[in-house]
Amino acid sequence: MLWLLCASLGTQAQSYQADDVTGTWLTNDKTGQIAIYKVNDKYFGKIKGGNSKEHFDVHNPDPQKRKDSLVGLLLLKDFKFDGDDEWEKGTIYDPKSGKTYSCTMTLTDKNTLKIRGYIGISLFGRTEVWTRIK
Repeated sequence: MLWLLCASLGTQAQSYQADDVTGTWLTNDKTGQIAIYKVNDKYFGKIKGGNSKEHFDVHNPDPQKRKDSLVGLLLLKDFKFDGDDEWEKGTIYDPKSGKTYSCTMTLTDKNTLKIRGYIGISLFGRTEVWTRIK
């Protein structure tokens, strides 16, 4: 009986490696493809493409950047893997508002990524679910 309990607990807990977050992800509104990659020990994400109606960073608070293309835009910055299935201490830029938020990323399975952007503490924020593009 104890063996059965241990076996079932082992299947519930899923552990991920730091690089498991890398790859290309489709945003929850299906308008953007984000390529997440690693530089040294930090993780970043750029807009790779998509079908957004806007093609430029028109909401950027810096007027000089409002004519920059959204494709290639650095959206996710400076995430570190905490060793416990979460990438934290990063930021996410929202091109729809021109604002940058603190952010965490969590894999719920190999193909599903929860992105939580927030101000101050994560209690006050918004979560999106992105899907891995195979």
